[in-house]
Amino acid sequence: MSFRSPYPDVDIPTVSLTDFLFGGLSANDLDRTAVVDGVSGARTTYGELISQIDGIAGALAARGIGIGSVVGLLSPNTPRFVSSFHGILRSGATATTINALYTAADIAKQLTGSGACALFTVSALLPQAVEGARSAGLAADRVFVLDSADGYTSFDDLLAEHNPVPEVTFDPDTHLAVLPYSSGTTGHPKGVMLSHRNLVANVCQLDLLLGVSSADRVLAVLPLFHIYGMTVLLNSALRNRATLVTLPKFELTHFLTAISEQRCTYVFIAPPVAIALAKHPVVDEYDLSSVRTIMSGAAPLDRQLAVAVEQRLGCQVKQGFGMSEMSPVSHVIPFDRTDIPLDSVGPTLPNIECKLVDPTTGTEVEYPVGEGLSDPGELWCKGPNIMLGYLDNTAATADTLDTEGFLHTGDIATVDAAGNVFIVDRLKELIKYKGYQVPPAELEAVLLSHPQISDAAVIGVPDDQGEEVPKAFVVRQPSGDLDESDVIEYVAARVSPHKKVRQVEFIDIVPKSAAGKILRKELRSLG
Repeated sequence: MSFRSPYPDVDIPTVSLTDFLFGGLSANDLDRTAVVDGVSGARTTYGELISQIDGIAGALAARGIGIGSVVGLLSPNTPRFVSSFHGILRSGATATTINALYTAADIAKQLTGSGACALFTVSALLPQAVEGARSAGLAADRVFVLDSADGYTSFDDLLAEHNPVPEVTFDPDTHLAVLPYSSGTTGHPKGVMLSHRNLVANVCQLDLLLGVSSADRVLAVLPLFHIYGMTVLLNSALRNRATLVTLPKFELTHFLTAISEQRCTYVFIAPPVAIALAKHPVVDEYDLSSVRTIMSGAAPLDRQLAVAVEQRLGCQVKQGFGMSEMSPVSHVIPFDRTDIPLDSVGPTLPNIECKLVDPTTGTEVEYPVGEGLSDPGELWCKGPNIMLGYLDNTAATADTLDTEGFLHTGDIATVDAAGNVFIVDRLKELIKYKGYQVPPAELEAVLLSHPQISDAAVIGVPDDQGEEVPKAFVVRQPSGDLDESDVIEYVAARVSPHKKVRQVEFIDIVPKSAAGKILRKELRSLG
């Protein structure tokens, strides 16, 4: 049987994300600090942020970019990411956010697939950005730089044009706000079509459970180009008039310094950061007493690890669950609940209906009564935060979204009688390395391009810290003399850093079914 949130449904206004986040700004809000650069300490008030958003929207409109247009955004976390992202949406265009670790080929693929007509980036990423943009058919005058670079229009140049803010009208239920790319439950990235309503809905659903307030200083080290950072950090913080402290990447001492100096109260992380907080000796050298809540997502957090962080920092640790296709959150442990096991991802968010389905029989798993957990089943979710579908991919959409509107997550879960969900395994073959999705099929294709490799398969295995990493099982050509380092270096030269193969094992044959499907379960038994 299906089950819903123990919390009542919330009202979801039919407005654009821009109006939802900024429409209610008061005169007093304008002087509040919206964003702090965690590196330089530079501050942007809400009033300045609105001015920048309007300026970017006007500059895009002056170039004919608006409703029906897609604009790429390739940048680490900076205050100008915030301004340009919301400037794109304010213009009526759709933002396709691009992983800052992507190669030129990856960038070109996403720009081409999304139909992007322009790209925002930063000077540090300009070489691969320009190469990718050129491959996607974008002219140099459609590449904008958030800082500055000779020969390219800068963020400040765009604002200096003082173009009027465009008047745009669209249906928030169907108009695309963002187009992030996700591998979903299969191995190839697809454009996830998320409407303004999808994003507004998920912030509304999260609002009371996250407990972010105007008094909070939220650390944003998780990438804002990822839907987790985009919704849970960026949009939620802005909606509640909190202060967002941006860091361009995770480096432990910089991370700890930002928390200490900026007195951050709410810190969003992925499990690898929790390992450092629990174990690294340098943590004791910093004053982290301002931290009230740490929220983990993007991958499962071990209960013992969560407890270790709580005890060391004297704060509360929570975790949640989601995926890009759900904008992204479907479950979270509420900030004010201490009775929920830390290895749970918490109850279902308001306005969402779930069911567990036996992946073998297709029958619904019975909801438990009394003590104990339900039988495991694939988690299906339905609600206003569920994507419209995959861009230009009706087959993949039909495989993931059924006719009743349930999204099949590809994750195996159980539920207790109180409605708390526990993620126990994944049906999907994706590897999650430090929260990033790594499709085995992509790595297998790279491996098979090596002249000395006759066959290959890739699975996720735990490393010595419990982090899931890509491991390649390789069949050498009869005359091949490859070693592990040869394979790792070959793949590393052809993929983004987070996709690199971390372990290699040489085998005689890749186990496959009669239909030619790789039997990954057998590979896991090998190690």
